[in-house]
Amino acid sequence: MLEGLGAKRLKRKMRRFLRPGHDPIRERLKRDLFQFNKTVEHGFPHQPSALGYSSFLHLMAIGTRSGAIKLYGAPGVEFMGLHEETNTVMQIHFIPGQCRLLTLLDDNSLHLWTLKQTHSNMSELQEERHFTLRGPPGSPPSATQVTAILAHSSQELLYLGTESGNVFVVEIPSFRVLEDRTISPDVVLQRVPEEYLNRRSLELVEALREHPQNPNQILIGYSKGLIVLWDLINNKATHHFLGNQQLENLFWQRNGHHIISCHYDGSYAQWPVSSDDRQPEPLESKVPYGPFPCKAISKIYWQTTKNGLPYIIFQGGMPRASYGDRHSISVVYGNQQTAFDFTSRVIDFFVIANADPLAEFDDPSAMVVLAEEELVVIDLMSPGWPSVQPPYLASLHCSAITCSHHVSNIPLKLWERIISAGSKQNSQFSNMQWPINGGTSKAPDPPQRDLLLTGHEDGTVRFWNASGVCLNLLYKLSTVRVFLTDADPNDNLNQMGEDEWPPLRKVGSFDPYSDDPRLGIQKIFLCKYSSYLAVAGTAGQVLVMELNDEEAEQVVDHSEADLLQDQEGYRWKGHERLKTKDGPVRFEPGFQPFVLVQCQPPAVVTSLALHSEWKLVAFGTSHGFGLFDHQQKRLVFVKCTLHPSDQLALEGPLSRVKSLKKSLRQSFRRMRRSRVSNRKRRTAEVQEGISRHDHDALQEIELAPVQRKIEARSAEDSFTGFVRTLYFADTFLRDSSRHCPSLWAGTNGGTVYAFCLRVPPAERRMDEPVRAEQAKEIQLMHRAPVIGIVVLDGQSTPLPEPLEVAHDLSKSPNMQGSHQLLVVSEEQLKVFTLPKVSSKLKLKLTALEGCRLRKVTVTNFASCKSEHSENDLAVLTNLGDIQIISLPALKIQVRYPCIRKEDVSGIASCVFTRYGQGFYLISPSEFERFSLSPKWLVEPRCLVKVPENTGNSHVHSTPGVEKASRISKYE
Repeated sequence: MLEGLGAKRLKRKMRRFLRPGHDPIRERLKRDLFQFNKTVEHGFPHQPSALGYSSFLHLMAIGTRSGAIKLYGAPGVEFMGLHEETNTVMQIHFIPGQCRLLTLLDDNSLHLWTLKQTHSNMSELQEERHFTLRGPPGSPPSATQVTAILAHSSQELLYLGTESGNVFVVEIPSFRVLEDRTISPDVVLQRVPEEYLNRRSLELVEALREHPQNPNQILIGYSKGLIVLWDLINNKATHHFLGNQQLENLFWQRNGHHIISCHYDGSYAQWPVSSDDRQPEPLESKVPYGPFPCKAISKIYWQTTKNGLPYIIFQGGMPRASYGDRHSISVVYGNQQTAFDFTSRVIDFFVIANADPLAEFDDPSAMVVLAEEELVVIDLMSPGWPSVQPPYLASLHCSAITCSHHVSNIPLKLWERIISAGSKQNSQFSNMQWPINGGTSKAPDPPQRDLLLTGHEDGTVRFWNASGVCLNLLYKLSTVRVFLTDADPNDNLNQMGEDEWPPLRKVGSFDPYSDDPRLGIQKIFLCKYSSYLAVAGTAGQVLVMELNDEEAEQVVDHSEADLLQDQEGYRWKGHERLKTKDGPVRFEPGFQPFVLVQCQPPAVVTSLALHSEWKLVAFGTSHGFGLFDHQQKRLVFVKCTLHPSDQLALEGPLSRVKSLKKSLRQSFRRMRRSRVSNRKRRTAEVQEGISRHDHDALQEIELAPVQRKIEARSAEDSFTGFVRTLYFADTFLRDSSRHCPSLWAGTNGGTVYAFCLRVPPAERRMDEPVRAEQAKEIQLMHRAPVIGIVVLDGQSTPLPEPLEVAHDLSKSPNMQGSHQLLVVSEEQLKVFTLPKVSSKLKLKLTALEGCRLRKVTVTNFASCKSEHSENDLAVLTNLGDIQIISLPALKIQVRYPCIRKEDVSGIASCVFTRYGQGFYLISPSEFERFSLSPKWLVEPRCLVKVPENTGNSHVHSTPGVEKASRISKYE
């Protein structure tokens, strides 16, 4: 009995030390529900600077200017490493026969990386050690500035060519310099003819190559044109190839009997390698695009084939006067010749050929080109040399991304129809299997099918498979055909005249130029159940589309929505609306527009909502919002939200005019309001504009000591009428006995409008019009922008998506208990009761933490250890933090730092998924993917093993690229 009393007293004492609201069971559950991880980077690396390839591991490596290194193999096999220094990666070399690679940075440091196998039977990319080549005391930096690297097939030595002409020998992995084996220019020049020496010095080492059949011989190429065959056993030069032009690069044919040199004047030469001591003379010297002055050929391949005709592949060499600005790689095979023309600078390229060292011929299969803005792969085995669509490294920014939209758990039928439409677009691509296929992906199959839709500046919407590690393009939709533009969609950039010379052919998808910035897509809304799609653009255009599996020619109905409602005193100063085509328009299979709603003034569409069950689409701009019945193709209503002082809203996003005086005036007004408010301040007030008799909504709350004082915004602040969010809900708006369809709109000035809708039943849907009547108007006192609106049912569960219940994917909402309205502004979250709209609960994040909300989404979190799941709010702040907030209690559950607060574009681009993941742009071409849930984790899990056939010590190495003396050197 006494022990029992003692235990009770102990529990009471322990309870005193627990934080208020601390629940150990809830804390354990939170660990099973929430977990933050940055999982994978999708897209194309920003500012690539170097390329490497291992024909032994079948892996490709890309380095960037920010010091990142990324490895790619078979789809799903991805690794990433980051140098401690943010220096540019200049060169990448794989160590033959090993899971190791070497990087050279622009600070002249060398870094050795290895793919290590972990206890979980996965591979990880880890840096082993780093090293900087040092010269003797007092020597200039050029003495040890590395310009060329040869990773020897012995797997133990590196040969480092430098600006001084010296070739240093370094042991790996210890990075010990073997000084007695240094190859100095003085020794190299001992047997060179005097007349050749008098004309030039050696200068820097441009290229180092190992004999493909004899590892005891290497080739040293100097920038002034001299090429030396060096005997590693006897430490002497056996042959000198006396070139007369500045050397750019070297290639050694597979059998070792010939070397190919390419030069600054746009020429290449073929040299025999004989066993005698005779002075070698070039067998052939050619300027492919002469006789006029040509650009340098910076890299060349000479690939042998069974039928005797070689593939000659080289970068550059174009005539300077007419084609000096082109980024080209030429492929010559017999009578066939094509100069592949890239829209961005070529960083490097390599050719995938027969990797068997015992094979007699190269028999190349593919050419892989790393350009500055995309990766292009050319199939060399198929007629016409078509492109291969990469399964990763998608050029997300082929046209600048303007918005994004994520849709989770796509039904199989819709998924297959989208893929079918995309496959018809991709008929020009090769069917060859992806040639870079090293490693094995151990990641489980994606649990569901997810789509990421990106809107672009050129008026296109791209549908990406975002289910797994690889983000690949499924389908591309273009809205350009609806409008009259200077571009002809039927133009084929790949068409080439038979007699055109040079034989240029454009390849790749990167196209940074938009024919008309008004085409830009600003908002996207896809209903996965009905296959309806709404997209809205920069010039006030709203297109509603439906999915069609066949090509169709149809008239797009037009409707105009005058958001100013003929109010006097307003004059639009921005861009004009897009002109539309008259008559029927031919559309390819896929999403085809059937109605266009044009907002007037033609301002940027700032919000969009689609309700497929009611066949309604709502849209908002900086001037107001409207509702359109896309079944009857009829405008239901428009509401102007423009404030009389809001003149900036009439200038348009493309206008360069900004009112400095107005900005200064607003700043001084805020300062005066701040002084007044320091004396007396009320923190929050909600006013119901239409039902003014309902004073229950008005609240005066004393400021808590821990809260910051937040200044109220004036109605005269710019863009107060800017419509930030639109939301459809079937809820109790007029009274508590009858629920009805409704439309809610939130503005930049902290106003929430609610409209009751009368949608006719299905049997009379085409006969009777949809009617709307304004029922509520709520004004948040601080006038903070409203960024989200959610209605909770009688069980405090967010209402399901349209048609979700009809497809048995969600429970019917509870219509018995009272509903609640959640209004999320930039400063606070507030719950109101419906239909009275009286304040019930609030969370003032800005006052508590000094942050402002930027993004909010209702997210379903499922436990990784039990069947428990719950709906919470995921919010992103202007500080880059993500917070999970419970519903309906509005309690902060966890907080994670995600994005740097300085990364404004990253914060603006963030999109949450329904099941606890998210994406944001870390560069114009890359999405960072993150997860907030331990149950939904999409990340690379892969294994790279050394192939069993490790007896090959003569691995074909990739020739080098541009000169280090001109910006960078790649290999």
